[in-house]
Amino acid sequence: MLNRVVLIGRLTKDPELRYTPSGVAVSTFTLAVDRNFKNSNGERDTDFIPCVVYRQQAESCANYLSKGKLASVDGRIQVRSFEGQDGQRRWVTEVIADNVQFLSPKDGGNSGHSSSAGSASDVGTYGHEVSLDDDIPF
Repeated sequence: MLNRVVLIGRLTKDPELRYTPSGVAVSTFTLAVDRNFKNSNGERDTDFIPCVVYRQQAESCANYLSKGKLASVDGRIQVRSFEGQDGQRRWVTEVIADNVQFLSPKDGGNSGHSSSAGSASDVGTYGHEVSLDDDIPF
């Protein structure tokens, strides 16, 4: 069986950081992800997907992600239930993140694009540093 999710979207608000009674960091945030097709009005609908991340990545998300930032989440879907204060059973569907990548530039821009190439100090934000030779034919 397989339960795997990969998302790219923008945060709807700053991540919330909490700690379990045993001291494990837990960060929650919601990603706004546009659908790949347009609705009957010619507009793209957006899904708002709750995400949960644990441990050191939770602290990193809380420190470096904020509302409007572009991020990718790789994880799994989890469905859980709980009893509300009114005694009714409630169901929650969320993505439990195994890996979160920060895709917005460090300078605070929300465009997800950068006008200059990232430096070696940007490797943690943008992924792996890549250097290209002038001999590449494309």
